[in-house]
Amino acid sequence: MTIYTRRRAKNATVLTLSIGATLFGIGWLALILGTLIWEALSGLSLSVFTEMTPPPGSAGGLLNPIVGSLIITILAVLVGTPLGMLAGTYMAEYGRYTHITTIVRFINDILLSAPSIVVGLFIYELLVRPMGHFSGFAGSMALAVIVIPVVVRTTEDMLLLVPRELREAASALGMPRARMIARVCYRAARAGLITGVLLAVARISGETAPLLFTALNNQFFSTDLNKPMASLPAVIFQFALSPYQEWQRLAWVGALLITVAVLALSIAARALASRKTS
Repeated sequence: MTIYTRRRAKNATVLTLSIGATLFGIGWLALILGTLIWEALSGLSLSVFTEMTPPPGSAGGLLNPIVGSLIITILAVLVGTPLGMLAGTYMAEYGRYTHITTIVRFINDILLSAPSIVVGLFIYELLVRPMGHFSGFAGSMALAVIVIPVVVRTTEDMLLLVPRELREAASALGMPRARMIARVCYRAARAGLITGVLLAVARISGETAPLLFTALNNQFFSTDLNKPMASLPAVIFQFALSPYQEWQRLAWVGALLITVAVLALSIAARALASRKTS
């Protein structure tokens, strides 16, 4: 057997193993999504979006957890995005080579991989115990802590990709650094910055553990951030473990709604990223 024949044999073996591993992963993904769609379609109806979560043994919907999840998520993004963008901007534009940037980047990497339940416990000790009760505000703060490191990383990476020539041209025109960052760098990296925010929203959409320690749950409709608030992840967790078929069916529907939302956000993020690179 010649060396070329051996190389072709090794190449065919590796290619076959790679294709097999890919099909294995895609097969399990298709099985999970197929099961989710099959179980959820039987309970999907207009009442899911118009009725409250029902008592045991009764029919109902998911209006209050849907609204609660939207409120908690939007507030978390409104709090976490500016902080993350400011930190990422400092690391990329002002303190790129300083020791504090190295320290912040290291801590940010730890937060990116930290279990969400640890974040929930942190906010529980910081807000829930001093306040004496669970609240939607505490849930938003827990999710905001998860949003911040994602936005910090994407903001820094996107700003570092902006060509130096654009900054030099703006400086040559007498533009102050802060104005140059806002009018030149942010515009050049706009697609990447929006992508980072979308990825952060997708990251927190299905988080359950932080909300169990902070917002808890609420069977009734409530928009008061100072009280316990319902959310889709918490309701799915509660209903999926229950012995009632109506609750289990609603848990499948809630899981499908979150999956569709995360999929839509991921597709939007990929579309923006590809548009930036094209």
